[in-house]
Amino acid sequence: MRFKLLPEPPESLDLVADAQRAVPLVPGTEDDCCARLMRRVGFPSRDVARTWLTFLRALELAEETPSGFVRKQREPTPEQVRTAFRERVYGAREVLDSLSSEPRTVDEVFDEFEERVPVWETHRAAGDWRDVWRERVERILGWAVLLDLAAERDGGYVRVE
Repeated sequence: MRFKLLPEPPESLDLVADAQRAVPLVPGTEDDCCARLMRRVGFPSRDVARTWLTFLRALELAEETPSGFVRKQREPTPEQVRTAFRERVYGAREVLDSLSSEPRTVDEVFDEFEERVPVWETHRAAGDWRDVWRERVERILGWAVLLDLAAERDGGYVRVE
């Protein structure tokens, strides 16, 4: 399964570990988990906390069980996070594959990615779907830089070999 929700990239990967530690070891409801994330990590809203909870699931650091959400007992090592990001975040693999040694702007990467936006998403967001998905591509690129999968160079992004 690949997940679409992707928070703004933080300044460091430490926030991923902090957010994971805020998810309970005993299953809790989504509302309970979001409240814990807001309280313990300082996320400003339930929507931001829910996005992080979903992202932690994508990174295989939390899971949804029949009883609720729970923290997985694994360390968020850079290698583990890189692998899960690439394989389980919708669009990450495609965005990373579109990078090369020549810098590409967010708009150039989005133009190539645009055809991969699910058709139902273009109807759901109607008039502003391109803005929504361009922002997602930009976030993917930001996370890729944070995870050392890409680098910013000359006003664009390049693949890190």
